[in-house]
Amino acid sequence: MRLGGPVFVDTQDPVELAQAHRKVGYGAAYCPKVSIEDKDRIRAIRDAFAKERVLIAEVGVWCNMMDPDETKRRENLQRVCEGMALADEVGALCCVDIAGSFSPDLWYGAHPKNLTGEALDLAVENARHVIDSVKPKRSAFSIETMPWAIPDSPDSYLQLIRAIDRPAFRVHLDPVNLVNCPQRYYHTGELLDECFDKLGEWIVSCHAKDVRMGEELTMYLKEVRIGLGVFDYRKYLTRLSQHNRDIPLMMEHMNGEEEYDLARQHIQQVAGQLRLQFD
Repeated sequence: MRLGGPVFVDTQDPVELAQAHRKVGYGAAYCPKVSIEDKDRIRAIRDAFAKERVLIAEVGVWCNMMDPDETKRRENLQRVCEGMALADEVGALCCVDIAGSFSPDLWYGAHPKNLTGEALDLAVENARHVIDSVKPKRSAFSIETMPWAIPDSPDSYLQLIRAIDRPAFRVHLDPVNLVNCPQRYYHTGELLDECFDKLGEWIVSCHAKDVRMGEELTMYLKEVRIGLGVFDYRKYLTRLSQHNRDIPLMMEHMNGEEEYDLARQHIQQVAGQLRLQFD
């Protein structure tokens, strides 16, 4: 397994960035900032991270591929295509975005049409467009799991995989995003088993965070620092470790360096209890 997350160093030098990841025990990284036009920097990042044996897990392009404004949607699709090309050039495992939202107000917002057949059709069209336009040779295109948009369950993701029907499409798993009801909140281990049983062969990268349910009515779920919620990290690490290939576990949404340090320590402590190691 490989653990990753942001590093807090005052440099954009590829060698120093790669070394900073190794210094805190990361074997995976988010792609450093770089333009698809900057071929020299792309090569320098690729070489520096390979030398330190740090996998570049993902190029995140966070925009709305379902924007109800057609001009904005096309612009966003172009951004994702550029991200896909960058991922392939820099050697990242995947380029990732969410499927999108029909919300006119928030690019990832909830909307009654987000889980409809129309949303599925558009998600398929967009994913095919990205893959067929770029034709990636090394990297994959992925759509992140979400609580109120496709794919919102393992079965929803399977439906998406089969409909897109492209070898370059892979699963980006954020299981905490799938915790959208009490049944899943109280049974995160079972949710993880379902995810890995049904999607395991396609998983290319994973996100790590945690969740707690408040007592406000009608229901309130909040992301919290890893270790302060209910998410079953013993199960998560166990299932990740059972794969024969490296799947990065990328921490996100912590508040600053101290929280990332505490989150990393919690994950490493759980791994130690299970006698598991990160590369």
